Amino acid sequence: MQTQDVVLDINGYGTTEIPQNGIAGMKHWRSDMLAGLMVSLVSLPFSLGIAIASGAPPVAGLVSAIIAGAIYPFLGGSFVTISGPAAGLAPALFVAMSALGGGEDEAHRMVGYPLLLCVICMVGCVQIILSRLKVARFSAWFSPTVVEAMLASIGLLIIVKQIPNLIGQKFASHEFWGMIAEIPSQLANTKPLVLLIGLVCLALTAALTFARSRWTKIVPPPLTVVVVGLLLGVVLQIDSKYMINVPSDPLKGIVLPNFSTLFADRSLWFTVFTTVVTLTLIDGVESLATIAGIDKIDPYKRKSSPDRTLMAMGVSNILSSLAGGLTIIPGGVKSTTCIVTGGKTLWANFYNAIFLVMYLYLASGLINRIPLTALSAIVVFIGYKLCKPKVWRHVAHIGSEQLLVFAATVLITVSTDLLLGIIAGMVLEFVLNVSLAWPTRNGTLAMAAGAGGSHPFSDMFRNPVTNRELVDNQYHLYFEKPLVSFNLLHVNRELTRIPQQATDVHFHVGSQVTLIDHTSSTNLLSFARDFKQSGKGQVHFSGLDEMFKCSEDVTCVRLGELALAGPAKGGISALLAKAGRSRRAGQSDMTTIPAETEHIPLPPRFAADRFPADRFAPDRANDLDFMSLSTGGESRADGDTDVTCLGPKPYPDPVGELGRLSLSWEDSLRLPKPGKH
Repeated sequence: MQTQDVVLDINGYGTTEIPQNGIAGMKHWRSDMLAGLMVSLVSLPFSLGIAIASGAPPVAGLVSAIIAGAIYPFLGGSFVTISGPAAGLAPALFVAMSALGGGEDEAHRMVGYPLLLCVICMVGCVQIILSRLKVARFSAWFSPTVVEAMLASIGLLIIVKQIPNLIGQKFASHEFWGMIAEIPSQLANTKPLVLLIGLVCLALTAALTFARSRWTKIVPPPLTVVVVGLLLGVVLQIDSKYMINVPSDPLKGIVLPNFSTLFADRSLWFTVFTTVVTLTLIDGVESLATIAGIDKIDPYKRKSSPDRTLMAMGVSNILSSLAGGLTIIPGGVKSTTCIVTGGKTLWANFYNAIFLVMYLYLASGLINRIPLTALSAIVVFIGYKLCKPKVWRHVAHIGSEQLLVFAATVLITVSTDLLLGIIAGMVLEFVLNVSLAWPTRNGTLAMAAGAGGSHPFSDMFRNPVTNRELVDNQYHLYFEKPLVSFNLLHVNRELTRIPQQATDVHFHVGSQVTLIDHTSSTNLLSFARDFKQSGKGQVHFSGLDEMFKCSEDVTCVRLGELALAGPAKGGISALLAKAGRSRRAGQSDMTTIPAETEHIPLPPRFAADRFPADRFAPDRANDLDFMSLSTGGESRADGDTDVTCLGPKPYPDPVGELGRLSLSWEDSLRLPKPGKH
């Protein structure tokens, strides 16, 4: 008889039952209802604050959260994530609303809001199409450094955009640098009481977040901050114009999309196109990053489906926009709260929605007493978590070349927009990869003699695996091309094809591998860690230690000997050394290595007796089809799975890693240590 694995539930007790979604999951209603209640206490201030940060009516945030919670359990895709509006999209929504409305003041934004709802509906349609095409796997192309730079840029934009509400002043400028320049003059004219409440709430948010007390585990910090802000507003009797305004009848405050005006005005079509691309990109990347992070702390070790999650977000965005709501993605903070408070299935979303409806109809008067500056303090702190110094130090520790990509992406994003910033970051990442992987003159001659030459540009997209074999339950993969984010799809497919009977896996990094970038280093080391933790066996590397490390970080960029021009201290140093050597290469005294017209590499050391030599001849068909997703001469089986990897850094503490990526509310929400069972 087959035995089931014992897992630990959130209380540390052993169980063989894995909670499921759908009707089968409704038997966990007690756990999910309690979790839904606690999530709603976090979701209420978050949803209101995110709506205000987006330039939308406050009720729009609650509408989004209610719709997301009501339909997500029926769509699936994940098991314990909580969806709703997210701060990461607030700057993009604000800019789009202003562009569609023809101005950045409140009157123009209200003109643009019905048009933005149409755009959100289009984003949902695009997400459904993309999910059917199974494009979630292409998220592997996005470098973790670029993703973190995108989040840091969003954090900076959130902070600056929320300063007017925090200090109770309207700014003349709405651009990032213009608003920063305007801060000193606005502080001189601020309302002291409003500023006092904002600073108290901001300080309280930080104190409660970093404090590890029993109180913060029972009452979420955002709820405490809102209550304190409400009491201060009542005691100090601040003007109602500095408070939230939710209609007593919520249905009267809902704005509906205006498709006729949008389609009739052709001057808006380019703005619509760029906004759809930007929102789809940010929504997709952040959604997949969140579900990957939440899966790591799921006590039942369930795995979410990226494509089904993308489809669920698409349907949610369509319905949310039609009801006047904002964009919807899985929320890391709320999902972490759900796990910590014992949530087991997606039905916690449903109970969260029910409680939010109750708050909206039964406590609208109380909600209207909440000062805007209190909610702004919460949102500002969310922005700080996204761009805090720890993030910059982490990127700098990985390598100087990563810090260059990170800083350039952030600077371009805050100076232009999110879409241009992401594109610029990816282009810079590609240029750096090609430059670092480009062999020196000695290396080029050696590669021409040994393997028929190199193709630095096309190798960025080719399958780096040249051979694979299973010998006595030992599986061997041989790499002979650069390993970068742009060919990570090939590597992930190779990893999914490792036979089940393999007890150990050997990664052989050959001399032709001139570069292993940060994304691929992270991917391989994460696989090695997961393979070991699964109890299947060990992963062994050969040739990895012989490569030059660009920093002391285990996931740093590594350079092969053929790509090194001389001594270097890091990625930028190696690049400068190579550039300097190229300028001096007019009259080189290097020994010339004669090139061969045809060369067939020797078969792997374990395969000499098993395969004919012609099997290992160069695959010239791959040269003609390097942009395909083929696996170097082997056809893809129909049942093969795709692996989506955003490259989370191997980290012994998954909750700490979520905090670093700002996917959880720092250390105030910690998973209990498993007890005896």
